[in-house]
Amino acid sequence: MKLLSVNAGSSTLKFRLYEMPEETLIVKGAFERIGLDDSGYSIRIGNEKISSLIPLKDHDVAVKILLQLFIERGIVNSLSEIEAVGHRVVHGGNKYSKSVEITRRVLTEIDAMSPLAPLHNPAALKGIYSFLENIPNARMVACFDTAFHQTMDEATYLYSVPYEWYVKHHVRKYGFHGLSHKFITEKMTDILGKRPNLIICHIGSGVSITAVKGGKSIDTSMGFTPNAGVMMGTRSGDIDYSILKYIAQKEGKYLELLDDELNNSSGLEGIAGMSDLRDVDRAYEANESKAMLAIEMYVNRIVDYIAKYYVKLGGMIDAICFTAGGGENDDIIRKEIIKKLYPLGIILDDERNKRTIVRKGVEGIITTDESAIPAYVVATDEELMIARDTYRICEGR
Repeated sequence: MKLLSVNAGSSTLKFRLYEMPEETLIVKGAFERIGLDDSGYSIRIGNEKISSLIPLKDHDVAVKILLQLFIERGIVNSLSEIEAVGHRVVHGGNKYSKSVEITRRVLTEIDAMSPLAPLHNPAALKGIYSFLENIPNARMVACFDTAFHQTMDEATYLYSVPYEWYVKHHVRKYGFHGLSHKFITEKMTDILGKRPNLIICHIGSGVSITAVKGGKSIDTSMGFTPNAGVMMGTRSGDIDYSILKYIAQKEGKYLELLDDELNNSSGLEGIAGMSDLRDVDRAYEANESKAMLAIEMYVNRIVDYIAKYYVKLGGMIDAICFTAGGGENDDIIRKEIIKKLYPLGIILDDERNKRTIVRKGVEGIITTDESAIPAYVVATDEELMIARDTYRICEGR
């Protein structure tokens, strides 16, 4: 079965075409700056890369060009060969605890939840409608980034605010990066041969820490929005909400501007003046004071959540997992985190840590054999998780 895994953003359309169930990647790529100037696409077929600057008025134009390229390049002889399309949808609210086949009702509910993810759900709907129009015979599946965390209990996902906020306006912790956390949980289940207890550290431009018990999410650091939890590349993470009123009064700023600054000008960017961990690491190794401060704050906040979830799991943890761009490739951040976990009996193997870099094809354990809990570096793959869920639904599993 040829199956498309799609992630539509407000001005982007990322995709991968797989042969399932073999999970063979046939082609991948992205359309960028859709609806903007200098739009175009970049596609990789095996070792060949195709790119072009071309006007992309909307997502429908991008989808039409993509499907035409599939035909022209002989990737498919007919569009009917694409039997299913899995779509990443950021927010499933409290309605969806798993991926589902898309129906008219599902489309209505994704749209109804758009106020919870105003930048993401409308973009996902654009992608869905475009593929529905252009390959109407393909089965469509929605894969929700919040679904994996729907196993949290009420005492965990509720905030200590008026209960009617939850009843009337759905104010609660939802958690995000669910497709990544689910993928790592399934991967570790295979590695360990059981439904594991894990602490998963998804460290990328966004950061989320999740406690997994018996293969299910019981808590996660992100909350009502992805801005909650730990300090990130440009996001503040948890702060005292009264700061907003204080700064609004001091600087005469509107809530919308303050929200933008907390999402796009805070975190590592706010402290070190740079958001890319590679840049921050270089400055850190050069002993630049702001970078050293930013790394200390960043690591401390991640460690705080790991320690919290260690207690929540009763110390019964099969593995700590590092994943996503930073977790997979940043040996400096991993080292600083594990050093601070020494009181829990977690001991870094410095040589293992340095050579375990996913972009170089190396995954594995980075702690010593004597460590009370092993720390793994494991590659995540949200696109493949979408493909797997879509295939399972199409096969009735």
